[in-house]
This record gives sequence, structure tokens and C-alpha cells, in this order.
Amino acid sequence: MDHRRRGHGSPALGAVPPARRGVVSLTTSRASESEASEASEASGTPEAPGEPGEPAPAAFEVEHITGTAADVHGRALPESIARTARVVEVTAPALVLGSTQPAVAVADRGIPVVRRRSGGGAVLVGPGELLWVEVLLPAGDRLWDDDVGRSFHWLGQVWVEALAAVGVDSAWHHGPMICTPWCRAVCFAGTGPGEVVVDGRKVVGMAQRRTRAGALFQSAALLRWDPHVMVRLLGLEPAAAPALANAAAALSVGANDLADAFLEALSRVSCA
Repeated sequence: MDHRRRGHGSPALGAVPPARRGVVSLTTSRASESEASEASEASGTPEAPGEPGEPAPAAFEVEHITGTAADVHGRALPESIARTARVVEVTAPALVLGSTQPAVAVADRGIPVVRRRSGGGAVLVGPGELLWVEVLLPAGDRLWDDDVGRSFHWLGQVWVEALAAVGVDSAWHHGPMICTPWCRAVCFAGTGPGEVVVDGRKVVGMAQRRTRAGALFQSAALLRWDPHVMVRLLGLEPAAAPALANAAAALSVGANDLADAFLEALSRVSCA
């Protein structure tokens, strides 16, 4: 594993060295308190005050991870969780199943099946398929909510602000889970709390894994969406294709631009 700390002079998001097969490549960066203060002064935006006598919230450390889906999902959560954002770039296609989803025999034997440790339906990952971002949040954080459904709300708002920054008008889902007949099989066939939609079609999916130390929020913004591929891979009946086409949509934005916008929106939330 390549683990290097980077400052503000780092290359654009996604500009990470190619990972060797079976290896997760990792780079990290975090603005220092003085750099954050300078940025605040330069923008004319005052730092958000906390409660009297309460320390200012920590910034999110940013990690850039490159590897296969199996490599990334195989990483154990740290015993001690700190505020961290991970921008993940996968090097090969894979069909990722939810933790409780029944195993499937994928029709395309060239695409491996990987199981994640969070719930939900299947997601097709691969170069150009989606923007994969993870957020680690310690238990008791100001953004923490014991209610699992409500706990996604703040993250949905971050995505809405990020999408607005790249010219996309979206909204995060405030209500309970909306499930179609295919949502147990396909992540983007249903819409859960905090997930993001454009014109009623899901564009950002989320899942969560919790430990006593905190939570791992996994989110994926669709950059490519072909329902027929999901139908073929999962062996669904043909009637699923038009339903999936109406349930989700791909974003016409650049992955790097959206990742930059997400981290910028996250930095604003971290100061709240």
C-alpha cells in the first residue's frame, strides 16, 4: 500500500497512480488549522462558531483510494474512527452485493461478484460507472444521529450542494424507503432516506455500516446507467428493464468535478 500525505498542491481528484493488481493504493491529505483559517479569511467567510467552551469540529481527512472492489470492500474499519472522506477509484468492473443479499450467479463470468458489509441491493462498479465516495464519522460527532434513517440526511444535503455546484438541480429524499419490486435486487431501484434524486429518479445511492466506534457511509453517484446490463447480470425478468430505467438516471457531469464539489460541500458542513 502506498500511503502518502498530501497538501494543497496535490493533483486533481482521481489523479492517483495506477494500483498494482490486488493492492489498494492510498494517498491522504488534510488542511491544517492555519490553512483552513487562511482560506476562510481569503473567502471572507468567518469560521462557524461552536458552543461556548466547545472545541471547533475537526476537518475531514481526505483519502484517495485506488484498487479493485474486492480490495476496497475487504478493508477492515479502523478500531478508532475519525472524520474521514474517501474518494474511491476502482480499477476493474465488479457487481457488488449488499451484506444480506442472496448470492447470484452472474451471467457475465468476466465480472466478479463482491459482497460489501453494508446493506442494500446490487451496484455495478467499474471505471466510468459511478463516483464512489465514503465518509467515516465517529460516534457522538455533531453530525451523528442514533436513528439510522435520519443519519443519512446531512449527507444527502452535502450531495445536493455538490450537484448544485456542477449545475445539477437535485433533492434528497426526506421520507421513508420507497421500494419498487426490484429494490431488493438493485440498489438504484429504490430510494431511501437521504438518497438524492433528479426529477424523481435516483442519482446517488447510499449504504451504511456501524460499529461502536462510528459509522461508514458509502455513497455512489451514477455516471452511467444501463438497466439492461443489470437485468442481464442478475438474471432478472425482462419487465425489470423499463422499471429500472424510470427509477434511476445517470449524471452528465465529470467525476473529478463532482468529487471536488463534494469535498468542498463537505468542508462547509464540517465547520457547522
